[in-house]
Amino acid sequence: MDPQVLRLLGQEVFQHDLLASGGLDDRRMRGGFLRDAEQLMADAVHADHTFFTTCGSSLSVKAAMLSVAGPGQRLLISRDAHKSVAAALVLSGIEPVWVEPRWDDERHLAHPPSADDYAAAFERNPQAEGALVTSPTPYGSCADLRTIAEVCHRYGRPLIVDEAWGAHLPFHPDLPTWAMDAGADVCVTSIHKMGSGLEQGSVFHLQGDLVEPSVLKNRADLLGTTSPSVLIYAALDGWRRQMALHGHALMSHARTTADELRHAIEKIDGLHVNDAQDFCGPGRAHDLDPLPVVVDLTGTTLSGYRAADWLREHRRINVHLADHRRINVQITHADSRRTTEPLLDALRDLTDAAQGWDEAPRVEVPAADALRMEQACPPRDAYFAPTQDLPLEKAAGRVAAEMVTPYPPGIPAILPGERLSEPVLTYLRTGVQAGMNLPDAADPTFTTVRVVK
Repeated sequence: MDPQVLRLLGQEVFQHDLLASGGLDDRRMRGGFLRDAEQLMADAVHADHTFFTTCGSSLSVKAAMLSVAGPGQRLLISRDAHKSVAAALVLSGIEPVWVEPRWDDERHLAHPPSADDYAAAFERNPQAEGALVTSPTPYGSCADLRTIAEVCHRYGRPLIVDEAWGAHLPFHPDLPTWAMDAGADVCVTSIHKMGSGLEQGSVFHLQGDLVEPSVLKNRADLLGTTSPSVLIYAALDGWRRQMALHGHALMSHARTTADELRHAIEKIDGLHVNDAQDFCGPGRAHDLDPLPVVVDLTGTTLSGYRAADWLREHRRINVHLADHRRINVQITHADSRRTTEPLLDALRDLTDAAQGWDEAPRVEVPAADALRMEQACPPRDAYFAPTQDLPLEKAAGRVAAEMVTPYPPGIPAILPGERLSEPVLTYLRTGVQAGMNLPDAADPTFTTVRVVK
């Protein structure tokens, strides 16, 4: 290796970058090291089967969807799903039946759909092959997974939970219910998000008899790399060991750290930390993960975009996500006052500095009924159709041929096959002007949009 690379990364990275077969194990994998690590993980989180992947939960959720439904078949999906879910629709030809999230018009925020919402969707679409729900959301909102699973099982259908942000949930009784304990059939988790894992480290868990383990493994093999990183595997296995031995104490520490941070931020003029009183209740979330610290900035001249940019530029602090009115800082077991005190100092300085600023550019966020657009054709059909790029002022009424996703958190505002509406186009146009990032749009400046020709 180049000496500069070794100086930065260390030679151990390269010494341990072994082949999974023919390096760590023999060419027939007779040592069973990966199999044993996966079974230990399954035991730790109360699953029947666990599969490791080195391609992130974006692959895991695709594999889960393809193990439940196929081309032309229907799947109930909460419309607040991650862009990887939409990508799976394009790749597979699965037809989505969108289940609307619970929209908080006051706070401009989506919470997971309820069990009643899924029951109504099944009643309208009894031929649907299963359901998918995202819980927790990137803002920490959690669904009533136990009751949603019961609804699915009444129809003899499996429930997939995209629990990418929930790797910590099995390891403390005071955290929201873990998908496997709630009766879900397949659960996808990113260890690199809330666990001590390397980027791309993900696992998916299976229980019950509604999805064949061999089918799920086959679908993952179809999508995954044939050259997995044993460094990522080792980190996954190490996280399992850490949690099995010390998970309760580490999660207790994380909860205490998050609680202390919440109370301290609440004392800063103009800032409000959203809690269960804001997010939970009838028509809203079922439960709330206490580790995301969601800071509402509407009492200041700041937008989330402005705050995130200032914190990074002036304090070298990255927030988990930013939107038109919030930032979210994600607390994990790795945090302590050593990491939260610099954040608090930075937030105090930020609010002082912002007192002399003009109001942040306004983002025109539609109400719930204007936010959702008609699915005019399946995502796959629109994505692969002949396309053209139109100026924004001519695009309303046309069928989108691309995904347009404010990132983070990565939930598409426009999906292929949706009929574009003026309120959504205005929302994204004003969002970009205010600092929104649209990394997957054909035109990230969003002066044009790609539509079916």
